Amino acid sequence: MIRFSENHSLKAHNTFGIEAKAKYYFEFTELEDLQVFLNSNKSWKEEKLIVLGEGSNILFMNDFDGLVIHPNVPGMNSVWEDRNHVWFEVGAGEVWDEFVEFVVNQGLGGAENLSLIPGKVGAAPVQNIGAYGQEVCRLIEKVKGFDLEKGCAVEFSATECGFAYRNSVFKNYLKNRFIITSVIMRMDKFPEFNLGYGQLEERVKEKGDVNLHNIREAVIEIRSSKLPDVKELGNAGSFFKNPVVDMALAEQIKSKYPEVPFYPGGEGKIKLAAGWLIEQAGWKGKRIGDAGVHEQQALVLVNYGNATGKEIYALSEAVCNSVEEKFGVTLEREVNCI
Repeated sequence: MIRFSENHSLKAHNTFGIEAKAKYYFEFTELEDLQVFLNSNKSWKEEKLIVLGEGSNILFMNDFDGLVIHPNVPGMNSVWEDRNHVWFEVGAGEVWDEFVEFVVNQGLGGAENLSLIPGKVGAAPVQNIGAYGQEVCRLIEKVKGFDLEKGCAVEFSATECGFAYRNSVFKNYLKNRFIITSVIMRMDKFPEFNLGYGQLEERVKEKGDVNLHNIREAVIEIRSSKLPDVKELGNAGSFFKNPVVDMALAEQIKSKYPEVPFYPGGEGKIKLAAGWLIEQAGWKGKRIGDAGVHEQQALVLVNYGNATGKEIYALSEAVCNSVEEKFGVTLEREVNCI
């Protein structure tokens, strides 16, 4: 199935609910359809281009004067199995949380801590999504797609993806050049549960047995209590990354604010909680027009109805400046601002 249109509204394609339009919009469900479109429309090379999934990690500040490609490839198929693992090839157009629910219901572990993260499967490797001590890169075996520059289908092993904290090659030099069509992930038949992050262990034990279903339910409950539903209040989840700073700066902050939460960030580094920093800078629950900082989770910027992308971006700038001034910490946006 293909869909092509001009002057296409993107409001339903970004979870902030920002009204923006694309000069051209192309949606496909089969790789062959993409190849036919590109070969028969050579002028696409002259256009600006972005690859757009569910738009759960994007902020449009203007209309997009170019071509939006939406890979809506379906499918969740088992492709290999051994004594300890099952491998699934999942289409880029599948909803991420529906895949998590699917494997949990099959008694397969590895993705349960990533429950309720918004977005499509195709976006998961780009951002290297993560939550509660787990990252999707630990599950990924291979990423398959189409290289626009080479004009052919290409596969990347997990090592070739260059995964790092909320980062990958698809977010850098392959951004808007490589279109992900499917992801192959390895799930565990005998999972080792990861409960060491935040209040997860306590919430799971309240439910009784430590198992995949209870972990998934606990994660959903915790996320739902802290993060607004994108169907009810426009947002893109965590707007900022948790900053990783030098040990010296972390100790300096801790000397003034002993209650600051922090986590190991690699050799000689400490990861700070961006939400805590923003809250301490006085932004939690603040609202400027229809752009605001969520009242329960300061890491989340929200659209209360009719905020523009520029207004939300301006709010994010003000938040960054406040945190920099108060703590000497530079926040980095997790959301892509277009």
